[in-house]
Amino acid sequence: MKNLFQYIKGTFVLVLLALVVLACETKSKVEQEKHHVEENIVELTQAQFEQAKLRIGSIEKRIIGEELQVNGMIDVPPQSNISINMPYGGFIKFIDMLPGTSVKKGQLLAVIENPEFIQYQQDYLEGLANQEYLKAEFDRQKELYAEKVAAGKTFQQAKSIYLANEARIKTMKARLKMIGLNPTSIRNGKVSTSTNIYAPVSGYVREVYTNIGKFVNPQDVIMDITNADDLHVELTVYENEISGVKKGQRIRFSLANAPNQWREAEVFLVGRNVREDRSVTVHGHLKEKYEDLLPGMYVSARVETDSREVWAVPEQAVVRYGGKHFVFGYVEEHNIEGGEKTLTFEMLAIRTGNSEDGFTQIEFLDSTTEYKEVKLVTQGAFTLLAKAKNTEEEGEGHGH
Repeated sequence: MKNLFQYIKGTFVLVLLALVVLACETKSKVEQEKHHVEENIVELTQAQFEQAKLRIGSIEKRIIGEELQVNGMIDVPPQSNISINMPYGGFIKFIDMLPGTSVKKGQLLAVIENPEFIQYQQDYLEGLANQEYLKAEFDRQKELYAEKVAAGKTFQQAKSIYLANEARIKTMKARLKMIGLNPTSIRNGKVSTSTNIYAPVSGYVREVYTNIGKFVNPQDVIMDITNADDLHVELTVYENEISGVKKGQRIRFSLANAPNQWREAEVFLVGRNVREDRSVTVHGHLKEKYEDLLPGMYVSARVETDSREVWAVPEQAVVRYGGKHFVFGYVEEHNIEGGEKTLTFEMLAIRTGNSEDGFTQIEFLDSTTEYKEVKLVTQGAFTLLAKAKNTEEEGEGHGH
């Protein structure tokens, strides 16, 4: 009987201890949940609200694209890189260009001097001088041959000399135009030992390969000019993602030195061959002209492969803490002692989706949340986050 009593007593003690432990754990969980709720609540006075320049708005439906993130560079097509040369060579008499110099179509680039230019002009003028006489002799022999007065051989000889001179005149005229000399001016007596080279397009000088006094051969490049009007985006897309890229899709891109400044382009050509690194080239036309873009610049780009209507908020309304994303919902407003207003905000956990044009797609982790009823902070969310977490840390500090 004594043993039975001791057994019951021991069991009672164990049960009592278990109830005490359970009660403590329950209390601890309640306190933790209460602390968790409180740490996500921020209260501001009206003065603090105005000083922080907070703004309250609503979640809205927006069309946001699903984007493919890729890299690339600014480039120009081959026909926009132009090499300037002189087909017949000569000495550089004048040049006033530096790499990066902006040029307009028709602007003087250089002056080339060559003594042979005089000979070319002389040959042309002599051909013109003989033209009238040879034409008259040809017409005379033609008439005599028709009247059977002159021999056919004499007529054919006159015809051959006349036509050969005409061909020579045309050839020399084409040569003078290629050099840059004006045949009409030469015919009027203006003979020159030099010729001007003008810009064939508007753009900028990429490189200069010569200087004043240097002789350039026909195959030598004097300078390179790039037509800036044909700049485009050249992107690298890998083969497992290329099926989603189509002509006409929107491209947003930024430069390495300005990652938050987005510019726009549009897909106009998708490559048809896969390179050794399993990538395909995609070309995009710029939506507008950007003066600061140069060929070879690295870009980070996003290709909009699809779009749909989603719930979205301004990007600055979303904050990140502890590896999670939140927005601050406006809970209530009430008066405290002295009649001063107090505004209450709560951190609401969300998932983020795609971002576009300063807006981010969101989804509340609490599936019961009514999106249309939520009022949230659209500007100044980081200020609230700092206040919420600083207050929490201060409270924990006092507890130690």
